[in-house]
Amino acid sequence: MTFSIEPRNLWTDQRHHTGNRLLKLADTPSETDLMSYSDQAVEVLPADEFNDQLVNHVHPPDWQNPTPSGKYNLVAIGGGTAGLISSIATAGLGGKSALIERHLLGGDCLNVGCVPSKALIRAARVAHTVREAGEFGVHASPAGGVMFGEVMQRMRRLRAGISRHDSAQSFTDAGVDVFLGQATFTGPNTLEVGTQKLQFAKAAICNGARPARLPVEGFDEVGYLTNETLFSLTELPKSLIIIGSGPIGSEMAQAFRRFGAQVHIIDKADRIMSRAEPEASAVVQSQFETEGIHLHLNSKVIRAELTSDGKRVVVERDGQQHAIDGEEILLAVGRTPNVDDLGLNAAGVETTERGVQVNDYLQTTNPHIFAAGDIAGSYQFTHAADAMARICIRNALFFGRGKLSKLVVPNCTYTDPEVAQIGLTPAQAEQQGIAIDSYRQDLSSVDRAILDGETDGFAVIHTKRGKSEIVGATIVASHAGEMIGEVSLLMTKGLPVSALADTIHCYPTQVEVLKRIGDAYNKQKLTPFVAGLFRRLLAWRRS
Repeated sequence: MTFSIEPRNLWTDQRHHTGNRLLKLADTPSETDLMSYSDQAVEVLPADEFNDQLVNHVHPPDWQNPTPSGKYNLVAIGGGTAGLISSIATAGLGGKSALIERHLLGGDCLNVGCVPSKALIRAARVAHTVREAGEFGVHASPAGGVMFGEVMQRMRRLRAGISRHDSAQSFTDAGVDVFLGQATFTGPNTLEVGTQKLQFAKAAICNGARPARLPVEGFDEVGYLTNETLFSLTELPKSLIIIGSGPIGSEMAQAFRRFGAQVHIIDKADRIMSRAEPEASAVVQSQFETEGIHLHLNSKVIRAELTSDGKRVVVERDGQQHAIDGEEILLAVGRTPNVDDLGLNAAGVETTERGVQVNDYLQTTNPHIFAAGDIAGSYQFTHAADAMARICIRNALFFGRGKLSKLVVPNCTYTDPEVAQIGLTPAQAEQQGIAIDSYRQDLSSVDRAILDGETDGFAVIHTKRGKSEIVGATIVASHAGEMIGEVSLLMTKGLPVSALADTIHCYPTQVEVLKRIGDAYNKQKLTPFVAGLFRRLLAWRRS
C-alpha cells in the first residue's frame, strides 16, 4: 500500500480531485491502515524524479532500522526541525542519540510548509513583476504567461535538493540512530518502534501538528486541499476558495491569484490576518483588493456542497446566506497537535487541547521527557522549533535552566508586502497593563522604497513608556522578514532603541527606516529645557 502526504483525507482527495490526482492508493484503506501508514511504503505525488529523490532522502524505501543497544542519552520523536536539532546536537556533543520519524524526515517545513510555499511565493512575485513591468519602462512580451506545471516542477526540484540536509543517511553519518516507523511509549523511560524496544535517559517529543479540520456539513464529502496536499497539484485550479486568512491562507491566496486563478478568502474576522497589527493587515488587505482577490469577511461557513462545475461554500453574513463557487477549496483554519498513537499515558505525559503540556523549561509531566516545536503549543514556527530544541538539549542533558518565556521570537507572513512582527502589539501591551510609546516611519519617505516602487509599508517600534527598552515591533515591507532581525537582535541583547541611530546602514536600503526610528527616539529626548541649553552653549561658542 502506498500513501501520499495527507493520509487523513485519503477518501475525499481520491474521490474528488479528478483533474489533479494528489493521492495514489492500491486499495481502499481501513481506519487501522490510516493510523499505521508510517509502516508502509511512502509515495509523494506526482511521481517524478524529484519526488523520488525526496523520498529516497527522507524516507528511503529500503531503509533498515538499526538495532538499539544500551540506553540512549536522548531519543527525539518526530523528524521535523525540533527533532532534527535535538538528535543531531546530542550526537554532536558526544551523546548516544536516536531519531524516530513515521513519515518524512524534514517534517512540515521541508515537505509541505516553508520550503514549497516559499518556492511558489517567489515564482508568484516574478509573475507579478513581469505583469507590472511597464511601470518601470520595461515591456514584457504579451505572449508570456505562467506555466503552472513548470512552477511546481521547479518547487519539487529545489525541495529535493534541500532534502539532502535532512536525509536519513546524513543523520546516520552524523552519529544518530535513525528509525523510520511509529514510536509508542511503553513506560516512563521506554518506547517501541515496530518490534524494537528503546530505552532512554531523556526524550524529546517533537511530533508537530497537522491541519485542523472544519466540523461543518459537507466538507468531508466534497473534499478539500490543505497545506499537506496543495503542493502535489500539477494543474492550476481556475478558481480557489480559501477558508482562513492566517499566514497559510493569505500567502497562498496572493500566490495563486498571481498565477492566474480567481481567489476567494473567507474569514469570520472583520479583517484578514487578524493577529497582526490592524494597520499592517490593512496594507495587505488593500493590496489583495487591488490584485482582485475577493474577500468575504465577517462570514461564517455554513456548509459545502458539490455543483455541476465544482464546489460551493455557503456562508452567512449579517443574517444572510451567500454561495461562493470555485473549482477547489483550501482549508487553512489552524493546526491540531499530533498527540495520537504515542502511548503518552504509559509515559505519564499529559496533554491539553494545544498539545503536550510543558512547563517553562519545556519539561512535560514526566520529568525525563521534554517537548519542542508545534506540539508544545506555543510558537508554531520553524525558527521557534529550532530555538526550543536548543532549550531542550541544555535542560535535558546539561542541567540547564533555559526558559521558553525568555525567547524573543519574530514571525513573518510572506505576503507582498511581508508583515513581520516581534514582541507585543499595542493591543497585547494594553491587555498586560504595559504603557508604551510608539515610533513609526512610513516607507514612502525612504529613498530606496521610492526607487523600488514599494512605498506601501511602514515600520513601528514600541518601547516602554518613557524608556528605551523595546517591547515589540511591526514591519510591513517587501523584505520585512529580513529586516525584523535587526530588532530581534536588539531585544535579545537588551539594547536600547537608540542603538538603531548609532548603527550605520548602507544607503540606499529600505532598512534605513529603522535608523530613522532611532533618530525619532533621540529627537524626542531633546526637551525644550535641553534644547535651550544647547542654544545658549552654541551662542556662547560663537562669541
